[in-house]
Amino acid sequence: MNKRFQLTMRTRHVRYIVCLVISLSLLYSSALTAWAAPPEVEAPSYIVLEASTGQVICEKNATERLSPASITKIMTMLIIFEFMESGRIKPENEIITSAYAKSMGGSQVFLQEGEIQTLDTMIKCIAIASGNDASVAVAEYIAGSEAEFVKLMNEKARELGMTNTHFEDCSGLSESDDHYTSAKDVAVMSRELITKYPKVLDYTQIWMEDIIHNTAQGSSVFTLASTNKLLKMYEWTTGLKTGSTSKAKYCLSASASRDGIELIAVVMAAPSNKVRFEETKELLNYGYGVSAMYEDPNEDMLVPLPVTGGVEEEAAICYSGPFRYLDTKGSDLSLVEKTVNLPEQLIAPINRGDPIGEAVYRLDGERIGSVTIYADMTVEKAGYKDYVGKVFRKLLV
Repeated sequence: MNKRFQLTMRTRHVRYIVCLVISLSLLYSSALTAWAAPPEVEAPSYIVLEASTGQVICEKNATERLSPASITKIMTMLIIFEFMESGRIKPENEIITSAYAKSMGGSQVFLQEGEIQTLDTMIKCIAIASGNDASVAVAEYIAGSEAEFVKLMNEKARELGMTNTHFEDCSGLSESDDHYTSAKDVAVMSRELITKYPKVLDYTQIWMEDIIHNTAQGSSVFTLASTNKLLKMYEWTTGLKTGSTSKAKYCLSASASRDGIELIAVVMAAPSNKVRFEETKELLNYGYGVSAMYEDPNEDMLVPLPVTGGVEEEAAICYSGPFRYLDTKGSDLSLVEKTVNLPEQLIAPINRGDPIGEAVYRLDGERIGSVTIYADMTVEKAGYKDYVGKVFRKLLV
């Protein structure tokens, strides 16, 4: 065997070993990513969840009741957007600042008594600059007083199952022991806001914008600057809201969107402004590092089902919507299996929207979720005349 042949064989052998080591390293790294523990953070309470499914990725002391400071305004914005959705208020509506709203301390946009701004501008003042004065002005406009608006906030909290939440004001200025929430509850209301009213992200993504103060003293420009530094620190950030007081310390509810996955990370009572942003970034990176999304759009047409005793002989059916499953274990999502469970026939009467079956999804033999299948039309129960008509039509064929 000549030296050139021996050298070639050694080179091939070395290349094989290098490739093997790299492959094993990648597999090991992937396994570590899928099963890695969440990062160690100083914040005593946090949670990370995926917005569309509501699935929690990681958490620590997430149900502990803590002072929320200005992340209270997430609920304030939720009520505002609900009222806009219902048509009761519109972005172009004009809002007059009261003496009480002007008197708010803390973060403010320096509205003057009697100053008029549109609702659209007021939302920017709340979402971008965390204006306490703007929050109260809008609360008064919607409910007549801040106290009545706070009742709406607490009603909504109960509706959403936020069992560790109670609000005393609409801005978060209160340091009362009766004004509290938890990281989990903040994530719940944040999810409700961005999934039902994604338009809010058009406001929370603004870094800076000028507004005009028109008062008896004349017109002046005021620059709204975002309190959410994560907008510049983390490229996938879409919002949401900061908060800080001496009692609450430093809080943040952050939303981010990357590769079709929308995450919400809530950090409460962080020891400093810098820590809350850095640790939120770490938690979001962890969330994206361990997450993979399986999605079935359910756009295929389902075959109509026969109907017994109805005016119509069959009924169209449809899925309630797409199916999404968030995996954080490194599973092979190509192995997800879907089974459609439907009755052989339906019995009239049937109302459109009646649940009649489901599509069940399984991974490695375990059920991971389902989508309801509904009747897509109404079928009345057939009467005597309907049966006579059916017989007559058959005779004509």
